Amino acid sequence: MFPGTHAALTPDKPAVIMAESGETLTYGQLDERSLRLARALAAAGLRRGDVVAMIAENSPVALEIYWAALRSGLYLTAINHHLSVEEVTYVVADCGARAVVASAAKAQLAAVVAAEVTGPQLWLSFGGAVAGYDDYEQALQSAGTQPPASQPRGAAMLYSSGTTGHPKGIKPPLPDSEVDDPDDRSAGLLSSLYGFGPDTVYLSPAPIYHTAPLRFCGVVNSTGGTVVMMSRFDPVGALEAIQKYEVTHAQFVPTMFVRMLKLPAEQRTGYDLSTLRTVIHAAAPCPVAVKEAMLDWWGDIIHEYYGATEANGLTFIDPAQWRAHPGSVGRAGLGVIRICADDGVELPPGADGTVYFERDEVPFIYHNDPDSTAAAQHPAQPNWTTTGDIGHVDSDGFLYLTDRKAFMIISGGVNIYPQEIEDCLALHPAVLDVAVIGIPDAEMGESVKAVVQPASGATPGPDLERELIEFVRMRIAHFKAPRSVDFDDELPRTPAGKLLKRCLKERYLTP
Repeated sequence: MFPGTHAALTPDKPAVIMAESGETLTYGQLDERSLRLARALAAAGLRRGDVVAMIAENSPVALEIYWAALRSGLYLTAINHHLSVEEVTYVVADCGARAVVASAAKAQLAAVVAAEVTGPQLWLSFGGAVAGYDDYEQALQSAGTQPPASQPRGAAMLYSSGTTGHPKGIKPPLPDSEVDDPDDRSAGLLSSLYGFGPDTVYLSPAPIYHTAPLRFCGVVNSTGGTVVMMSRFDPVGALEAIQKYEVTHAQFVPTMFVRMLKLPAEQRTGYDLSTLRTVIHAAAPCPVAVKEAMLDWWGDIIHEYYGATEANGLTFIDPAQWRAHPGSVGRAGLGVIRICADDGVELPPGADGTVYFERDEVPFIYHNDPDSTAAAQHPAQPNWTTTGDIGHVDSDGFLYLTDRKAFMIISGGVNIYPQEIEDCLALHPAVLDVAVIGIPDAEMGESVKAVVQPASGATPGPDLERELIEFVRMRIAHFKAPRSVDFDDELPRTPAGKLLKRCLKERYLTP
């Protein structure tokens, strides 16, 4: 289904609410405005298979653009506006966008893109004027509201986050269905797993340009629920929104859990969270101690999945399974997990290796990037693909992620995985955020360095450095403990919580 289905029955029901301001977009408005935009895109010459690029902060308009593309057989490329100007310009050109819709809140960035990219036929800005763009509201008012005879379903064409290199586009085949086709596999799967439906109130605190927030918000609209969208994540704001809007479902990343857990006890316990039925987390492995603390606080309602923008495979784990297999990200729900050594040989349970998913066909290609596509495929089985994670499965088939291959530290010939050390330090009371990297070492090749953002009240310096190193040495092997700890006011993370380790490493590699 799609918003038009629900608009016919409950036109005044909120489809999207901005958590902080209460700004509301009803299903009737979402249906009409997405239809008007769809007609404006068609009038500009866009046809099935063309691409619309979006440069926008969290806003109800983002979902208008999303549904306009989905009801037109178009691809939507939602762009991370925190990328560099060069990277955003690259994505708009690389995806072959024929239309760009941008927020005036990103006017400086959007104007540069319009000046440098020649392909798009339509440039629209909302929320104010942007150089090189026509007015979004005027375009909608000039368009009609008569639905076309056919509304083929479109899809999202998203780009990898760029945490380990240049963003790479994933362009899936378009579904052979209409937008109002009730057989929506994504909505059906998430409804069965997590209970999405008309009574759902879904809190979305992450940036809408990322895969999970965009797709999950789309599913909530498909099933007739209400999206409560935060402008940006704030730990107190999230708790306030859950209480105020009687949120039933929410999705977070582990860094958000950590920041809520580190609130003073009187703040954590000062909100009514009893309406929560299902909480989902993904995007990065969650330290065991963090997950246990959240389960103790919110109860056994926290589910986890592991996947990627590439959609080459998925795992799922519910609270009971996680308690029996702490630290796991679940068993395969899409694809067959294969753990392989560097030479491609499949490894037995318990052995760490590259995580591949086997599918009947090659599940994705990187747009305009055959070398990256080939690098993601198993050397002998191209339908086994990886996004670069390292992990192992246990005898019951549950997957445990060790780290990303690109982040592994080799010190004295020994492989050290930063994630284990980061997990150890995550809940130390003096640590608000932490990253562990390998830095050049003349004797060992690399040595382990922790970069810590101190918690409020903690005093950075040699005493805290010694305390943190000893804290790790008491809990895991001594050779894995940091040789040194630096302190920083803030670590480089994307708004979705992914750590930009390449930015940290560049500090120590730059002469």
